[in-house]
Amino acid sequence: MQTSLDRAERIEAVEAANADGDRLVSVAVAHDEALGALLERVEEAHAEAEYLDGQASEPLREAYEAAARALRDVGETPENGVVVYAGVLDGELETDVFTDPPGRIDESVFEHGNAFVTEPLEGGAGADAATVGLVVVERGGAALGRLDESGVTALETFDSDVPGKTRAGGQSADRFRRRREERKREFFASVGEAADRVFDEPDAVALGGTDVTVAAFREGEHLPRRLASRIAGTYAVEHAAEHGLKELASKVRDDVTAVHADAREALEAFFDRLPDGEVAYGRGTVDDALTYGAVERLLVAETVTASERETYAERVEEEGGDELVVIPRSIAGGDRFVEGFDGVGALLRFPVEP
Repeated sequence: MQTSLDRAERIEAVEAANADGDRLVSVAVAHDEALGALLERVEEAHAEAEYLDGQASEPLREAYEAAARALRDVGETPENGVVVYAGVLDGELETDVFTDPPGRIDESVFEHGNAFVTEPLEGGAGADAATVGLVVVERGGAALGRLDESGVTALETFDSDVPGKTRAGGQSADRFRRRREERKREFFASVGEAADRVFDEPDAVALGGTDVTVAAFREGEHLPRRLASRIAGTYAVEHAAEHGLKELASKVRDDVTAVHADAREALEAFFDRLPDGEVAYGRGTVDDALTYGAVERLLVAETVTASERETYAERVEEEGGDELVVIPRSIAGGDRFVEGFDGVGALLRFPVEP
């Protein structure tokens, strides 16, 4: 069984591979396609290559044969698809099989060339679509919803039993105030519990409501940590109903889109510079790079705890680097960054010796 770091090193080797002719074979089988269909195409290509004359075709025939053999060994398409690379490099036949690709493979590939096709290892199609958990909370009630590429979906709405500011006759002001605060805490806690229940793993969370109420909700830390660490901001919204969710979505959409664009740009730069050793990854190596002041830009996955992210942000600021960039798992390459690179990486100003 390969470890996450082993897989990262394997991906790095695949990306760096280069041949002096079109003899490197790449095969990706989509998650919803029968493996046998791609195997048949590879076997047909191998049979055709057998009729080619000249020594130059021998490495390509070997690559086709190795790819077909690897597909037969896999047998059936794994849950997220499979990727096979085969080719003669430095005189040796090399084969690498990814039955656990970083993301779901939605499109099959069969190509040969002087480099491997690595797009299937960059995450599944549609992975860069942001999903935002919407929470509107005000004294009279709350609404929870989801914003994604299909629009706004209302998930749950409920009323509160927090009494108004006017107390019933005969109640002392102090006793009424205490009861009101207790009911408000209970209501806020129920909103947090509902959010924990209905939200899976949103890329961001937006809080809406009347200014005082939404500020009190956030400061009271009623959301579970996994959601609290993803809060994109708080926004003024008056009504805890479906139209309030749509109002909140319209306000947060541009903010989340900008954040995702920044994350995608940073992650693309990380993978582009990876083969040349112009990046650092893993907590230990990145810590050394920060100590030497070598970090140009720091990338931290959303899976890293909020307290760790805060510490990293302070360190990169102290060392004169650019602002920390949080990488969502859902963007292209996000899963690969989390699983293969420990969720912590850096673009470097200069190389740091390990």
